Amino acid sequence: MQKLTHAELLEKRLSEEELSTSKRFPVRVILDDVRSLYNVGSIFRTCDAYRVEHLYLCGFTPAPPRAEIAKTALGADRTVPWTAIAKIEDAISVCREAGHQIYTLEIAHGSLSIHDVSSQNMPITIILGNELVGVREQAIHLSDGILEIPMYGTKHSLNVAVSAGIVLDAVVSAYLRSR
Repeated sequence: MQKLTHAELLEKRLSEEELSTSKRFPVRVILDDVRSLYNVGSIFRTCDAYRVEHLYLCGFTPAPPRAEIAKTALGADRTVPWTAIAKIEDAISVCREAGHQIYTLEIAHGSLSIHDVSSQNMPITIILGNELVGVREQAIHLSDGILEIPMYGTKHSLNVAVSAGIVLDAVVSAYLRSR
């Protein structure tokens, strides 16, 4: 085995133009009061990697153009369709009107493990919350369900950008298995 060279990676990568005309997965992400610009940039990059349909930046979640977002997004702020919407309820309504089921990523009673997501949950919108307090209760009440990342150690939370990567991998994998 040998690691791919930079030139080989570039050959495999879609151009921004090719990506703009490519089919995206039926997955959307809503950020609810995520405060760190670096986390937002990282989530943009992860949404690009998983070809997410749309990213919604709600509440006080910072939006491009910002140098700190650009630093971790590495251009994904140009390739991921996104909208800043002040009220999370409005973003949820837009996604629901598009036929999406709404799931909040949170630790809660009656949650569904991300490993149990299936095509039955698609198309899906995932809400990710603030680094300290999580997702607002009103958003949880507007959700169709709660997704949870199983935790096996002593800690019961992960960085929001890390969580985004884990949940998007599980959801896109579930979608691909159903095809």
